[in-house]
Amino acid sequence: MTRIKAAVCTEFGKPLAIEELELRAPHDGEIEVTLDAVAICHSDIHFAEGAWGGDLPAVYGHEASGRVSAIGAGVTGLRTGQRVVVTLIKACGTCANCASGKPTICDSPGDTASPISRPDGTEVTQAMNCGAFAERVVVDQSQVVPLPEDMPPEAVALMACGVITGVGAVVNAGKLRAGEDVVVIGAGGVGLNAIQGARIAGARRIVAVDMTADKLETAKAFGATDGVLATADAPWKDVMALLGRGADLVAVTVGAVPAYNDALRYLGWGGRMVMIGMPHSGAMAEYEPVVQAYMGQAMIGSKMGDVVIQRDIPWLADLYRQGRLQLDELVSGRFTLDQINDAIADTKSGGSKRNVILF
Repeated sequence: MTRIKAAVCTEFGKPLAIEELELRAPHDGEIEVTLDAVAICHSDIHFAEGAWGGDLPAVYGHEASGRVSAIGAGVTGLRTGQRVVVTLIKACGTCANCASGKPTICDSPGDTASPISRPDGTEVTQAMNCGAFAERVVVDQSQVVPLPEDMPPEAVALMACGVITGVGAVVNAGKLRAGEDVVVIGAGGVGLNAIQGARIAGARRIVAVDMTADKLETAKAFGATDGVLATADAPWKDVMALLGRGADLVAVTVGAVPAYNDALRYLGWGGRMVMIGMPHSGAMAEYEPVVQAYMGQAMIGSKMGDVVIQRDIPWLADLYRQGRLQLDELVSGRFTLDQINDAIADTKSGGSKRNVILF
């Protein structure tokens, strides 16, 4: 066992508590990663608030980078000291979904006991197969991808979730073609990456829709051609006036039911809505299905950008090194693990893009 420091959720909706925990050694097919950085994702916050249930105590955090510090039996292609990005995508590689190129919806990732516990033996849930609000993690080898040494740890960490989710939702799930028009609802961390994905894929117009003018200006710095305030009476009419028609693709990056209720209004004939943001369990959206049937529109769910991490993360890392993908600009603040509750509060205020814990 290795003693580590971690931020533990002991009660939903309450501040995280810094505790010393025990981390077991990696089993077959697992690796231990000593973390350099972990970003604060809104999904972590929602989990800690109890939005989707789960067992407590738990350690959240799933957008991380670090170096391999121990290797279990049967692990191939990785070595100690190697820099890796750590994701929540644990895939068996052999089920029907994995075999068809959809590891984000692996239907048999395996149910292993949490590798972390309190000194008294109480098991602590390793949330989202990561538990990366901690100094070290033990994860399945399928969850990591080696990345270049010249990338800063913050940039590597962001590749684990926000970047692949936003870019992948547009490129993989939305199948954006060059020349199409895109609307991105929400200009937070995932939304900015959806905008980048649309830019990289060659969209004609990219319209950001958000509640604040400041975020719309930020969106333009990441590639949005236009910005529309969601607080307008009928923002979809403003978007159609800009585009001259309905959008080909609408990416909903916020977990807000009102955003889902309005999203389909932005679409043109044959348009697609990509559903990325996750509202709380039990929240219901409304739409008029005759419109989608008549206009040939599609609603597409996208989990983690439908990525294949071994394919997509190296591609995006290379774009970053070429200067074609902005990552450093996504980092709003840097905090220590002891400051994690401050980082979460700042993230919840809505003004940050991505706050990062540095170890």
